[in-house]
Amino acid sequence: MKLHLNIKQILPLVAFVAIIYSGCKKYDNPPPFFEDPITRSVVQRKVIVISIDGLTGSELKTIAPPTIDGLRKTSKYTYDVLRGAVANDVASWASMLNGVSYAKHLIQSDDFLPTPKPNSHETPAVFRNTFDYILQYKSLKTAIVTPWPNLRNYLRIADFAPVVSTDVAVKDSVINILNTQSQIGALVANFRDVQAAGGNGGYVATNANYKNAVLKADEYVGNIVTAIKARKTYANEDWLIILTTNHGGSSNDPKAGFLIASNKSLKEEELKKSGFNTILFKGSSVIAQVMNDNGLYDPGETKDFTVQMQVKFNVQTSYPGFLSKGTPMLGSAITGWMFRQGGAGVSAAVGGTLNGGTGKVEYNTGNAADLSWHTITMTVKMDNATTRTLTTYLDGVQVTTANILSRKSLSSSEKLTIGYKNVDNGGTSLSFQAADLCYFNTALDAATILANKGLKDITQHPKYANLTGYWPIDEGAEGILNNKAPGGYNMELSGAYTWVAMGKDVPTSVNPDPNAGGKSILLTSASVSASMLYWLNIKILPEFGMDGNPFLNQFEIEFLK
Repeated sequence: MKLHLNIKQILPLVAFVAIIYSGCKKYDNPPPFFEDPITRSVVQRKVIVISIDGLTGSELKTIAPPTIDGLRKTSKYTYDVLRGAVANDVASWASMLNGVSYAKHLIQSDDFLPTPKPNSHETPAVFRNTFDYILQYKSLKTAIVTPWPNLRNYLRIADFAPVVSTDVAVKDSVINILNTQSQIGALVANFRDVQAAGGNGGYVATNANYKNAVLKADEYVGNIVTAIKARKTYANEDWLIILTTNHGGSSNDPKAGFLIASNKSLKEEELKKSGFNTILFKGSSVIAQVMNDNGLYDPGETKDFTVQMQVKFNVQTSYPGFLSKGTPMLGSAITGWMFRQGGAGVSAAVGGTLNGGTGKVEYNTGNAADLSWHTITMTVKMDNATTRTLTTYLDGVQVTTANILSRKSLSSSEKLTIGYKNVDNGGTSLSFQAADLCYFNTALDAATILANKGLKDITQHPKYANLTGYWPIDEGAEGILNNKAPGGYNMELSGAYTWVAMGKDVPTSVNPDPNAGGKSILLTSASVSASMLYWLNIKILPEFGMDGNPFLNQFEIEFLK
């Protein structure tokens, strides 16, 4: 029950308390001091996302439409948003609105439902969209305005979702909502004419249809910005205007897009990937795997192969596996192969107990865990009917060699994996960065390994035709490690992974970036949702599963007063 007192009731009560209080004091009361009343206005953060579908970052930069270019001058922006593994209309919009990379949400069809992975019996995870979080944590109204019914249905939880069929109707409906709804706090507007125009003559500034559609969309953006500033409550609002695109180009051939996050307090700054950016493989949960290689990386009983990777350990710990295609090493059992760390040393282990071979055997690879970058290599070669030779190398120099024929087949149902693998229940403090994982379907000879240990252009490798897997591990964002070999498969990340900008601390195979000392910020479609929640002061919890970078948190000195 709430107690309501008027001023006449309060004054006698205050006086009574004051008399009692003064009677207990042993010293004189100070003279009364009256301050002028302070009026505090609460400024409410609000956000609008305007997507101009099909507008390529490079062509936006070339056309430089006046309204958008003006907003760029009070923004953090990029003309090079990283595309996901699948970046069609649906997949890109799903990432924009749930903050999750395609590798996780698996949404690519018009029903906005996840598509199960081939040959997988797992039920795909379902991720909540941004409006769902906003409506849970904030007393704000939300709106989606798009001529695309499927997208409108995906955000049907929104408070306002007017049915429109043209871009001009989108503009008019957005302005109407801004003019009439004082509690609107998050709004998504979707223009689609630019993408349609590019289909007639190309998604380039030299195509008059495309350029004119971009300029018309820019005009609509100007109308919307004018409506925001004309709101009766604008003085007590702090708007973040996010201009972006689902992708550049067409849905069938997507190109890099753009993202402009504009606020009156932000200073103009272009965001770019700086230097070498790789994954921090930390603890037991952060791993990257080829989910299904269709036997491509199966070593078998007689196959020749080479595995090579650049690695830098951050701690020295006992016995964790960190690169493998084999079972955990518990006791003497292992089937397949594994690199494992032990203090400052690294060893390669093989065994085929599940395939009728003898137990595990480990071969020294040298002191590769001395907290600096090293190149580790293992080759396996079937020399003849009685000899299958395993050889290890450290920085191109041979360390050990042995006949492993008694291990029989190294085939394993385990996935090709970067990250923790259990070795006798140890090493969960594992922490390392990796780069340039290579898998050749031949056993490289010692001279070739030494001559190419720090090769900066993999296409110049003399055995490039035998390269079936090459993962630079330098994407800087998203949940996919792209395979740049002529054939092969991508790796998928899992666990609470983070991308780390290494600055000038790079492996020998990476060209150092002389300008790598500043911030390295690579934006993706998922950054849109993360930025919306960040701006609205909604804490992004681990259980959200978000991959998006709420990058404005790195510039708070500019807008937090």
